[in-house]
Amino acid sequence: MVELTINNLKKSVPEGTTILEAARSLGIHIPTLCHLDLHDIKMVNQVGTCRVCMVEVEGRRNLLPSCSTTVAPGMVIHTNTNRAIRARRTIVELLLSNHPSDCLICERNQNCELQSLAAELGIREIRYQGPRLRAEKDTSSYSIVRNAEKCVLCRRCETMCNEVQTVGVYSALHRGFDTVIGTAFDKPMLDTACTFCGQCVSVCPTAALTETNDSAKVWEAISDPNKLVIAQTAPAVRVALGEAFGLPVGTRITGKMVAALRRMGFDKVMDTDFAADLTIMEEASELIHRIQHNGRLPILTSCCPAWVKFIEHQFPSLLDIPSTCKSPHEMFGAIAKTYLAEKLGVDPEKIVVVSIMPCLAKKFEAKREELSGKEVGTNVDYVISTRELARMIREAGINFTYLPDEDFDDMMGESTGASVIFGTTGGVIEAAIRTAAAWLDKDNPSPQIDFKSLRGIEGIREAEVEIAGMKLSIAIAHGLGNARKLLTEIRDGKAQYHAIEIMACPSGCVGGGGQPYHGNNIEVLKKRAGALYAEDESKPLRRSHENPQIHKLYEEFLGEPYGDLAHELLHTHYHERDIL
Repeated sequence: MVELTINNLKKSVPEGTTILEAARSLGIHIPTLCHLDLHDIKMVNQVGTCRVCMVEVEGRRNLLPSCSTTVAPGMVIHTNTNRAIRARRTIVELLLSNHPSDCLICERNQNCELQSLAAELGIREIRYQGPRLRAEKDTSSYSIVRNAEKCVLCRRCETMCNEVQTVGVYSALHRGFDTVIGTAFDKPMLDTACTFCGQCVSVCPTAALTETNDSAKVWEAISDPNKLVIAQTAPAVRVALGEAFGLPVGTRITGKMVAALRRMGFDKVMDTDFAADLTIMEEASELIHRIQHNGRLPILTSCCPAWVKFIEHQFPSLLDIPSTCKSPHEMFGAIAKTYLAEKLGVDPEKIVVVSIMPCLAKKFEAKREELSGKEVGTNVDYVISTRELARMIREAGINFTYLPDEDFDDMMGESTGASVIFGTTGGVIEAAIRTAAAWLDKDNPSPQIDFKSLRGIEGIREAEVEIAGMKLSIAIAHGLGNARKLLTEIRDGKAQYHAIEIMACPSGCVGGGGQPYHGNNIEVLKKRAGALYAEDESKPLRRSHENPQIHKLYEEFLGEPYGDLAHELLHTHYHERDIL
């Protein structure tokens, strides 16, 4: 332990603690910008580039960055001296002098850390005038917009992309005043190995990285009297949207969300959970088929488009192991433009499917040619994030917290508890095992429902599940860095499993790149996940194959799970992509 004094308060902290951590343990606030705590994966962005957290230490001539300076015995620190405060204010003023002044129309207005710092430090004028960095905005991606003019060189995106997700898209380019964080050879985002997971967006303190905004296209579709516009909502959205309206973290707002969507003008409001149940019907069938016919194992869940693109770039030799199932929202689109169109007597070309997702990679996924079909064309027309939906609700003047609870539309709106837990790490594979267990153990009147060994927040988890006298070896990974470790073991023959679930985002979809900003607070993610498990337990039906509307869909239209028509509409393929 190290004894030190901060602002005349004595404190004993473990050796290796930073001044910032020691100050926080005493309830002392030191402003930061480049600092980023990633407690769930035991990693911290300590590059110390912004110098906003400077403090004065007795006996040291220069101010020191508190985020990257470790404590020493007897150290006497002052965080609020006039010298330290003036230095912080000057640093922020210099950042602002090289920053666009379009706050009123900025995507991050009122949710920008640089803006908040300027307010906290009482900055009301920009004293330093001079040329600003000019750069072209990169809008090539369907998911992420990169605006280097708003970059403050905090390197958070670089840490997240390179160290956490191990994708390696971002690095510093050029030198001096012209330095920017960009892609290799300054390529457009669409031409890189970016998976569009959006984790870089979730940690960016400004609007240097934002999601592609598709809300204007959705409003246009809603206002077109010749279109039937259908909204479908992912499970993770309903446990995070409330945060945008001041509700406690983890509040389930499913009924209010449905009501808001109807008031916005959507013709049909349906549940992606229905399609998640459909996904399990196909994925569990595929798992059983591979096991019984000596097929390629392990089977990897394919619901997450970011991790699918990751394996296309990084592990092309393993492209025969992911499930061929489309993700739930893509399955929903395929069924909406065939079965539902027939039921409603509507021309499929007049149907517009809007997916409301916690994920930015879904925007790219919706544009993939492999997910279009000759029968339906594009499965999903537009994808908007949880954040975009919150903005649209405000635009429509809807008082969200006072809305009454409403139910999804009947057709393609019923779901089971298994589909709800798709939104958290381990949920997809648990849902698949629930159905596989019931199918394989037909003599058991009460097959197991809860497989709690598959739950948790560890980056990589392993479990052995026994069903019908068969022991299945399962692995689960969330975060692409963990996925890389797991896939490397499989590729090198060092690990054997029957099934694997991979989610690109930490904690799964609850921590998606399109969710309300959560500051990488693991407690926020735990509460969101807990709300999903609570909803699962409250459902009268908790296995996907028990959904009566799913039975009706197969009886009236698809035929049988894993059959010819199901393959045509609900399955796909993937291909190798360049590493750069």
